[in-house]
Amino acid sequence: MLTTATAIAAPAVASAAEMGHPYAAGGGPGWWIVFPILWFLLFATVVFLVARRARRYGPPWARGGAGGVDVLGERYARGEIDEAEYRQRLAVLKEDRR
Repeated sequence: MLTTATAIAAPAVASAAEMGHPYAAGGGPGWWIVFPILWFLLFATVVFLVARRARRYGPPWARGGAGGVDVLGERYARGEIDEAEYRQRLAVLKEDRR
């Protein structure tokens, strides 16, 4: 029964190539170039975002940590050292930067 239905319907269904469809052989209008372009755009976006983050926040090794002047200021604010010692140590730290 199924074979007779298939045999009857088969001649009625023509393939796209037989109907003269231009892209029936798999040529297509050039959509193959779209996907590499999309992958490139995705990759470029990731690189751009990583680079922007690195420029905005700086490299990981330069981000944190209190410097000597900051620590000295905190010690002076807590009262661990007096003003004379603060100024003396600050002068030494500023000489070191030059």
